[in-house]
Amino acid sequence: MMNNWNGFVGWGMGFGFIFMLLFWGLVLLGVATLIRWLVTPSPPNRSPRDKAPLEIVQERYARGEINREEYEQKKRDLEL
Repeated sequence: MMNNWNGFVGWGMGFGFIFMLLFWGLVLLGVATLIRWLVTPSPPNRSPRDKAPLEIVQERYARGEINREEYEQKKRDLEL
């Protein structure tokens, strides 16, 4: 008498193969992501949004967007 468990003999190996492919695919994806993260240069430490308010006022004064009186007033306001 053959013991084939009602035709489910090959299913265990089939699912095992699929899970093995998924496992190794995830491992390769993780390694590729790690390599990409290590190779990609990091962004600069400060972006324009990270500037201090006084720096922004100084830049506006240097560009001529505000006059000296406005600059001095804003500087006093920010130093409080």
